[in-house]
Amino acid sequence: MLPVAHEGEDRMRTLTYYVAVTLDGYIAAPDGSYDFFPWSQDLTDHISTRLPETVPTHIRAQLGMGEVPNQRFDTVVMGRGTYQPALDAGITSPYAHMRQYVASTTLKAIDDPAVELVQRDPLALVRTLKKEEGELGIWLAGGGVLAGVLAPEVDELVIKRYPIVIGAGLPAFDGEFAVLPFRLEDTLTFANGTTLSVYTRA
Repeated sequence: MLPVAHEGEDRMRTLTYYVAVTLDGYIAAPDGSYDFFPWSQDLTDHISTRLPETVPTHIRAQLGMGEVPNQRFDTVVMGRGTYQPALDAGITSPYAHMRQYVASTTLKAIDDPAVELVQRDPLALVRTLKKEEGELGIWLAGGGVLAGVLAPEVDELVIKRYPIVIGAGLPAFDGEFAVLPFRLEDTLTFANGTTLSVYTRA
């Protein structure tokens, strides 16, 4: 869902934080792993149809998605922790069907021209991206530290909340204290109890 522009205002592209969380608000275990999230076929089918661009390029073929066009996003912004699993698997361009930016102060370089390394001020980057023309938005893929930095520019939250509690881990937002109100727009519930909720900035 894109924000509605008021008369006399230019519509800006939307930054959406689409992420999986536990019931207690964690996006990964303390070591950064997230393979404990339970699988659900109906959720996978929904994502493949409604959010196909959020499926990594190398997995799309396995799911029989072929050349499915992007539905919501044409750009992805992620932190090193989100990008690292792809690197560990020898994949330097995990979302080759989108423009890719990795915000990191610890990576020295990325050996792939399809992925741009952002070593400083990701907030300025996002503000520039939002001013671009285009119908599709920007996906903030994580992690929590980057989400904390970019929180002032997040227009929409799409939260996959899995019915598990892990007690400790990496939070969805890891930044300074700030109250940012959002409005619930829609919620879907899947077979294994996972919910997919959409919130827009109030």
